[in-house]
Amino acid sequence: MKILIRLPNWLGDVVMSTAFITSVKQLYHDARIDVIIKKELSSVASLIPGVDTIHSFSKQDNPGLGGVYRFGKSLRSEQYDIFFTLPDSLSAAIMGKATGAKKRVGFSKEGGFFLLTKVCRRPKNVHRVNEYLALLEQFTGKTIGQKQVKLQPEPQKKSGLVLLNFNSEADSRRMPLDKGKELLKLLTQTFTDRQFGLIGGPKDSIYIEQLLQGADNLDRISNFCGKTTLATLANLMEGATVLLSTDSGPAHLANSVGLPVVALFGAGNEHNTAPNNTHNLTVIRAGQLPCEPCVRNVCKLYGIPKCMQLLDDSRIINALSVYLNHA
Repeated sequence: MKILIRLPNWLGDVVMSTAFITSVKQLYHDARIDVIIKKELSSVASLIPGVDTIHSFSKQDNPGLGGVYRFGKSLRSEQYDIFFTLPDSLSAAIMGKATGAKKRVGFSKEGGFFLLTKVCRRPKNVHRVNEYLALLEQFTGKTIGQKQVKLQPEPQKKSGLVLLNFNSEADSRRMPLDKGKELLKLLTQTFTDRQFGLIGGPKDSIYIEQLLQGADNLDRISNFCGKTTLATLANLMEGATVLLSTDSGPAHLANSVGLPVVALFGAGNEHNTAPNNTHNLTVIRAGQLPCEPCVRNVCKLYGIPKCMQLLDDSRIINALSVYLNHA
């Protein structure tokens, strides 16, 4: 049997989908399992246990719905038995139809239901991991017990680094610059025997450069922003001691490789999108505003994410201390 899975379009969601892939492998243990993933995220797919072939998809190389169809059709010779799509978009459904897979399974909210052979009901107010697994449960009629989110990077020597991620795709989840500067100063002054590493993608570079302007203890701060692939970032996390992060993809990446994570939440809803593995995870929210969590990408009330600005520094320091004292 051959199974093809269309993975989500965001790093955190891809990481959370690993529980789905593992469960598919357990239910169809003799099957070949291939995935389709956004080109920019393809390096992380190599860390997912149970994946046989990775098909990278680029909107730039395959523009419009026509490009999506042609990409799907290029996989038709593989003769897939089942196509699962975790995104509920029309384009994902078109891609599945074009592959010629005998059974095509997914949620649908954009009118792609007529292209699927099995349309599943998306559960409300559940964690994203359980949301994905509901697709498999409804298709197979079986309850999924074990829900493991896991990536497998290369083993690394322990560096002792304290990794910091103040970035996010959404402005409402990014640490305000002034707050980030104050927090970076407090961290280096409190943990005087620790080396720190700032992480982020290429488009976060300007923010990180501004964060470092006038910073104290620069000799103990390394800037990894834009200098890692997702796979090498996972390796960096494998050797680190703890990650302090906003609600973002790197928090999920770290959580999936077993690195302790202190996750700072503002706009996002931790009940739906917090890192899944609760062991070695601390979630901190200010909880002082009636609009929390708003799940908007931009704060329209205050201009900057005040919910992030109000985070208690002492709670952050105490949470990190727990993991650093046990390292």
